[in-house]
Amino acid sequence: MATLQAATTSAGALVTDPQAVRELCENHCFGTLNWEVDDDGELIIWGYDSFDVYEARENGLPDYDGGIVTHEFLRSLAEYLEPDEEFDIQTAGFTKCRFPVLAKRYIIRDGEVLYADLSSPGLIDE
Repeated sequence: MATLQAATTSAGALVTDPQAVRELCENHCFGTLNWEVDDDGELIIWGYDSFDVYEARENGLPDYDGGIVTHEFLRSLAEYLEPDEEFDIQTAGFTKCRFPVLAKRYIIRDGEVLYADLSSPGLIDE
């Protein structure tokens, strides 16, 4: 059985209500990823896993039956970013030497959630 090897990291972003963001994060599961809202109100996410978010059950375990709610989580989080803040989360990984590799990026900017991966190649201009 092949195992995904992935790493995720984020740029820090200041939030308007640190306690509300802590509660939002506590109500979700991030696999083995870590998250922190420090005393200055800066949120960061990091660890060795893919950035996939599930709702948390009452016992704190992920609600796999409810499916992945990454986009919903990020849209909720967008409401708490300080004006002019940008939250950038990047994941890269692989499963042995299999194709394709995993690369995805989420950016919260100006209240919008943007997503990028390796699926859309573009022409390189001369």
